[in-house]
Amino acid sequence: MAGTPSVVLTIAGFDPSSGAGITADIKTIAAHECFGVSCITALTVQSTQGVKRVEPVDPAMITATLEELTADLEIAAVHIGMLGNAPTVLAVAEFLGRMKLPHVVLDPILQSSSGADLLDSHGTQLLIEKLIPLAEVVTPNRAEASALTGLRVENLEQIGAVAARLHELGAANVVITGGDLEKATDFLSMTTGHGVEVEVFKSERLQSRSTHGTGCAFSTSLACHLAQGRAIAEAALLSKAYVAAAIANAHPLGRGIGPLNHLYRMNRQRRVSAIIPEGDAVHLRN
Repeated sequence: MAGTPSVVLTIAGFDPSSGAGITADIKTIAAHECFGVSCITALTVQSTQGVKRVEPVDPAMITATLEELTADLEIAAVHIGMLGNAPTVLAVAEFLGRMKLPHVVLDPILQSSSGADLLDSHGTQLLIEKLIPLAEVVTPNRAEASALTGLRVENLEQIGAVAARLHELGAANVVITGGDLEKATDFLSMTTGHGVEVEVFKSERLQSRSTHGTGCAFSTSLACHLAQGRAIAEAALLSKAYVAAAIANAHPLGRGIGPLNHLYRMNRQRRVSAIIPEGDAVHLRN
């Protein structure tokens, strides 16, 4: 029998198209054989064609939800996505500062791929001051890393300087994702007992319009691997591979930027089971 799955908490907004946000996070968590629980920070009106409206959730409701979940379940990792506004950032930071939950992965979502603001300027400043120091790993894309530090991020040398600045702001470990570069490049900067160490992961860039929610998938995958006991470098590499496979196996859904196929592994399992004749007994050994 399989063991009890690790419980991963995601704190993020609700995307009704399920390409990003809470519902995409839950799919990603399930794909990694963890159990996902969630706290919604904001409701949105959006589709593959972009974000039309954002309605934040009452911060008191967010705090109550987090307290209820953590009183009932042992949380193995926390993923933080869209927060929406300053009061929400404060509520989440106060809670995490008090509870000291393990393996906090912060995806600092500031703007949607369609250009809609998903965190106000005051909220961004509070995220820098309050949440970055609480996170085990911060996972901005190049645009987010630039906005957080005020530095340009156009090549590896600049990415290294930006990662160093994020460490100065309190980030223990940083992954700057660069899936939009000529070579899809993720830059990992880790704080170790020997100082800061860097690893760079490169792969061919996939030509696809099914890329909505790649940052959410990467950061949630990372939280799952950390929950399962993997080291940060291995977790980052496996998360990059997961996102690439989810893009490669995606279906062309919607009229805009389509979603990943977060559960592509289920299709592989289904094809294997389809070759077993009906009525035959199959015994599996771990």
